[in-house]
Amino acid sequence: MGNLYRFVEPLVLYLLQVKGRSYGYDLAGELNAHALTDSRIDPAALYRTLRTLEQNGHVVSEWDTSQPGPARRVYRLTESGRRHLGEWLVVLEHLTDGLRRLTESIRRSLPAEQIPAAR
Repeated sequence: MGNLYRFVEPLVLYLLQVKGRSYGYDLAGELNAHALTDSRIDPAALYRTLRTLEQNGHVVSEWDTSQPGPARRVYRLTESGRRHLGEWLVVLEHLTDGLRRLTESIRRSLPAEQIPAAR
């Protein structure tokens, strides 16, 4: 099916844009609600993505020790991250248009009885 983990990045950027700041466990809980497929997103992919985003200056993190229990790393979007989310918006819009054209072409090419009912 290809590597859809690449699309974890815009999801993380979007969630941080909406939430303002968040920690990994909280992001993991919401990530699958916005996923592009039915497949569950591996938490390891989330943390790899957060590390990469931080290395590229799109996200910053700090340790939150204000709550009882172990410290938690809290992430927030930088201005660079907001610009990067805007770039992703353009990519996703182009992808949406392309997928729409492809699915319409496939639908026209198949007999109706070979097209499963929508879920």
